[in-house]
Amino acid sequence: MTFKGNPVSPGIAAGPVFLYTPFKPQLEENLIPENAVEENIKKYEDLREKAKAELDAIRAKLEVEDPEKAKIFAAHNDILFDDAMDEEIRDAITYDYYSPEWAIHTTYEKFIRILSKAKDEIIRERVADLRDVRSRLVRIWYNVPEKNLSTLEKPVVVVAYDLFPSDTATLDRSKVLAIVTEIGGPTSHSAIIARSYEIPAVLGLQDAMTLLKDDEEVIVDAVLGDIITEADQATLAEYAAKREAYLVKAADTKKYKDVVAITKDGVRINVEQNIASADAMELEGATCTDGVGLFRSEFLYMGRETLPTEEEQVELYKKVLIAYGDRPVILRTMDIGGDKKLDCMEMPKEENPFLGLRALRLSFANLPIFKTQLRAAFRASVNGNLWIMFPMVGSMNDVHRVKSIVEEVKAELKAEGLAYSEEVKIGVMVEVPTIAVIADIVAKEVDFCSIGTNDLTQYSTAVDRMNPNVAGYYQTFHPALFRLIGHVIKSFNAEGKSVGVCGEMGGNPLTAAVLMGLGMRTLSMGIASVAGIKKLVTNITIPELEALANKVVNMATASEIEEYLKKELAELI
Repeated sequence: MTFKGNPVSPGIAAGPVFLYTPFKPQLEENLIPENAVEENIKKYEDLREKAKAELDAIRAKLEVEDPEKAKIFAAHNDILFDDAMDEEIRDAITYDYYSPEWAIHTTYEKFIRILSKAKDEIIRERVADLRDVRSRLVRIWYNVPEKNLSTLEKPVVVVAYDLFPSDTATLDRSKVLAIVTEIGGPTSHSAIIARSYEIPAVLGLQDAMTLLKDDEEVIVDAVLGDIITEADQATLAEYAAKREAYLVKAADTKKYKDVVAITKDGVRINVEQNIASADAMELEGATCTDGVGLFRSEFLYMGRETLPTEEEQVELYKKVLIAYGDRPVILRTMDIGGDKKLDCMEMPKEENPFLGLRALRLSFANLPIFKTQLRAAFRASVNGNLWIMFPMVGSMNDVHRVKSIVEEVKAELKAEGLAYSEEVKIGVMVEVPTIAVIADIVAKEVDFCSIGTNDLTQYSTAVDRMNPNVAGYYQTFHPALFRLIGHVIKSFNAEGKSVGVCGEMGGNPLTAAVLMGLGMRTLSMGIASVAGIKKLVTNITIPELEALANKVVNMATASEIEEYLKKELAELI
């Protein structure tokens, strides 16, 4: 049987399904009879031993594969047997007649509140560990088996309703053969992370969690978007051959990864990298890219219970700046909201989060947090070539306000005697149509811009890019979009200001070709797309690209444009 989804990260894989559903208990106060205290104390003790066995098994495995992660689970064991919490849990069962799971929940909640108020950042960070241990105990109480993407036992095809950034950031990429989700499109974070890790991914397969079964063998064709079940030997052999052919082509493309991106007629194209976690694997991209076109700083805030401190941010930004030396590093201030939520910050509940208090709007509403990030960025700027970019700018009022806040931060640092570079460039992310239309005015006020094509497409086509029901209306090849982007490029080039693209269109050879034909000379993308873009650049001329773009902007439909580009560029991608 074949199911159809949206291929968002190319590749072909086959393996057993792993249905991933994060455990989220719904707890209520539950009391026990007075004569059942001893019995429930024993249940609590058995529960704790089962949790210890799980932790010991995980730690033993990680001590071989990842010793640093193993230390986390050793700390969890210490929490599990903490004398103070153990005593309170026993008292809650003995004297308040709480059931074990309710005694665990209330006791851990008390200590979480206490530690959350600690002045010492290291102590506050233990809150996340407490929540993790509590979740483990409650999960075991309800006899729910553990499902964790960071400690997979064997290579699997991960199937989920959706994967949050925190899920994808911690997954064991060596054991994820492919990803299939019920929602999400080519610009969702699951898709972006999958491409950066070179994991085949098909998103938007409705009812995937029902259609597919745990441990069922499936084929994932993330080139065509097919999920195949109950495959016979002939089908398995056919896809094994397809996978081999795909890998051969991919290997040929990878040869271009380290070349300098210069067109056949000698025009230099800057090929930059989009990064998120700034881990060692991402920073390896410094050897083959011309800078960081997008540093998604919000990932520093995700998957934790406390906000990152100024010092933490300084150290992380410094690490990236040092890795890239004189090359530009564009730090996007936290782009939270929409599909990106935080545990360490209260977020508003909104009917339309993509149109709500998100990105720069959220930063304006939380000035102390915003200014802490800017302080950290400026302090780190002495270590390299830092550019700061603000997301979801919608008007010149936004531009003026953010520039005013930047000056306040610089004045504070100067008053405190803290060094920063005077060469930091200030720019905007063009992703709201209003700011794109007045790009000629914006270009006079800022040092640079980068076009975020994911949201610009979403807002221009009036489509929720996470909603599979309207996926067909999210058209990255829409002629109006290319015309709008062309206006932005022309406006910034006229002012002699840098203009780049950091959305997914920059890493897609078909759309990147049009952007270069419109005058774009800086493209930023996930590391997995670098080789393919360089292959295109080095095998084409600017006049050819300009002719391509001129034809595209005069076409009527997205499907017509996509078909035309696939035909014209077939030999180069």
